[in-house]
Amino acid sequence: MELEKEDLKNLSRKELVDVVYNMIDEENSDPGMRPLPAEVAGERRRLRQRARLRRKLLTTLGILTVVAAAAVLLSTFLFPVIQVTGDSMEPTLTDGDVLVLLNTNSYKGGQLCCVAWQNKLLIKRVIALSGDQVDIDQSGNVTVNGQALDEPYVTEKSLGECDIEFPYQVPEGKVFVMGDRRASSIDSRSSAIGCVGDDQIVGRVLFKVWPIG
Repeated sequence: MELEKEDLKNLSRKELVDVVYNMIDEENSDPGMRPLPAEVAGERRRLRQRARLRRKLLTTLGILTVVAAAAVLLSTFLFPVIQVTGDSMEPTLTDGDVLVLLNTNSYKGGQLCCVAWQNKLLIKRVIALSGDQVDIDQSGNVTVNGQALDEPYVTEKSLGECDIEFPYQVPEGKVFVMGDRRASSIDSRSSAIGCVGDDQIVGRVLFKVWPIG
């Protein structure tokens, strides 16, 4: 094998070691020649192992980058993650709880949802849907379309902060929501918030991720 001096300058260390290895290997093809120097063979193995490790590292980094990007997209558009602030959903949820939401326009009575209101995110419970008729008596008992709601999640019933007249019919395209802590929660019973539209609902609560258990 014949190489010019200029050719050798352009070779990487790994390529240079391979050239030397091959040149010595060709010379050692005669059984009478001395064996291949251990230093060259060892250096060649070390460089090849380092090249394999570098490829594995780059592959792993590429996979982690794709996974991270997918996680960001999912958390932004499909499964938003939020933290509860305040006590309006006690005892179901407490201040600091971390929740995973599902970005959907499909809701049922009794489900928890996240509502955007005046640059804030509020967690409330869906009580009634578009067209439903809601009634709440002075003791805080809730009736929807003539059917009294069984609300085991409420520990203390109350009419709360309310300035609307009952019975109340939920407007088209709106949802009537309330907090579980009825005495202090500001929700659809107050004209300050009122019923919320689909464009205000960030998502439905899927599960709590923190605190665990």
